[in-house]
Amino acid sequence: MITIEKQDNLIVVAVISEFTLADYKQFEGEVVYQSHISGKVNVVIDLRDMIDYTVDVAWEDLKFMREHGNDFSHIAVVTNDQWQVWSAWVSNLFTDAQVIVFEDFDEAVSWAGNEDEAVSD
Repeated sequence: MITIEKQDNLIVVAVISEFTLADYKQFEGEVVYQSHISGKVNVVIDLRDMIDYTVDVAWEDLKFMREHGNDFSHIAVVTNDQWQVWSAWVSNLFTDAQVIVFEDFDEAVSWAGNEDEAVSD
């Protein structure tokens, strides 16, 4: 299950329990719609309450990022799980967006919502 909130130029997605293909399709629809309205999309993906995901979600993520990876400006992934960090790194291969993993939700929202903020390495 997911929840989606829109805040100005930012889409905030929280995954709760299992992340299914239907959930991912809902996320895709929001990103495509928002990118047609405002160009590049900023996203926060909160995975702290995700317990599991279906294999078809991983495959769909790769396909979607290959096709729409340039629709993103900032992608903040909120997690402390190393497998999810690795997954974010793989997705980063298919986008020109800045992708950063955060453990703190508020920091992720602040960073992703501020397109002009410089990122230090």
